[in-house]
Amino acid sequence: MRASFALITLSLLYNVAIADDENLSLESYLSTLKRDNFALDYTKTKEESLKLRDSWISPVQMSYSYQKSSPYDNEQTSMNAAISIDQPIFRFGGIYFGIKYSKLSYDTNTLSINRQKRALIKQAVSLLMKIKRSELQIQKQNFQIANSKINLKQKRQQYINGQLDSGFLNNAIIQKNIVIQALYDLQTAKESLVSSFESISDNDYKTTAIPYLKYLKKDEFLEHNIDIKLQKSTIERNYYQKNVTMAKYFPTISLNGSYKWDRSENFQFGNTGAGYSGETRYYSYGLRASMPLNINTFRDIESSRVDLLKSKIDLQDSKRELNALFEKVSHNLKNIDKKIALARENLQLYETLLHDTQVLYKSGYKTEYDLESMKNSLEIEKINIKIYDYDKQLELLELYEKVSGEV
Repeated sequence: MRASFALITLSLLYNVAIADDENLSLESYLSTLKRDNFALDYTKTKEESLKLRDSWISPVQMSYSYQKSSPYDNEQTSMNAAISIDQPIFRFGGIYFGIKYSKLSYDTNTLSINRQKRALIKQAVSLLMKIKRSELQIQKQNFQIANSKINLKQKRQQYINGQLDSGFLNNAIIQKNIVIQALYDLQTAKESLVSSFESISDNDYKTTAIPYLKYLKKDEFLEHNIDIKLQKSTIERNYYQKNVTMAKYFPTISLNGSYKWDRSENFQFGNTGAGYSGETRYYSYGLRASMPLNINTFRDIESSRVDLLKSKIDLQDSKRELNALFEKVSHNLKNIDKKIALARENLQLYETLLHDTQVLYKSGYKTEYDLESMKNSLEIEKINIKIYDYDKQLELLELYEKVSGEV
């Protein structure tokens, strides 16, 4: 049974099909520890945003003290408690801008985490594809080794029959050793890929399905691009941050109030010997207007304005880089398609040659070595086409990493 990933937005761009597992999702390529880590990042971002949203609310100050003393040989006790608040209620828009800034900070940070998660998922899928690709390369190399051994046998027979000198035989031996050593290198490279994959995923690379990515249009790539969304969110955040900075230096109106309680026992004035005990409760409230005069006011505002201008430039720069990336991937895909077309032509040629060789073998004009070598060459071209398909998928992953969607 085949099932498609349920991807919001991304479904418009990719047809991602996974075999034999309806519940497989992109996030499942990551290990449990990686997923838990991202979940905590989202939670922290949310809490930081809420904390920033409510930062304009002043804390309520509460205090209590208890003290005993005996300055005149008479132990006296004093207790007092107080609760007070000094709450800004008007900052020339600063409170509103601060709340908007906190919301946009949350959006920006969430997009940043999404981008990190997407990059890690892309890394896991890329490693899995490279493992599968390396397995094909190993199969291909085994066929090449088989052909080199056939070639060595043929050269040896010709050398024994006096048809070739020792130089040709030595070259055949060297060629056989080269392709065998290349096989060892491929096996080592595969193990390195497996190790890297297992460091970020709990899945078994042998049984894990690979998503199939289709080509997407340039306007779709740019419209749903996570880098562009992040830059736009950063611009909005910096806009409100600039307004928050400006409002910080405008007049502020605050509401203040307090309630206090004092109690004294055996409180003595001088050496009169008389002690006083009593309790007092009172409150106060009012309004306060304040405005800071800071030598760095204009520098602070200008700095926030520069951040806004810089984020706008970063957006244009990101668009340029993404356009270049899309063009590069498109160019590479076209070249890979040319390689596939050439491999298919070769495949048709080898199929014809194999048929002719089989006829000649039955007629006694070709040896078993010739027939086996032609079969191996045919299989090599079949594998080449599969390898090129993985090359295309790896190129498309470069675009996929930059596309936003539910992961």
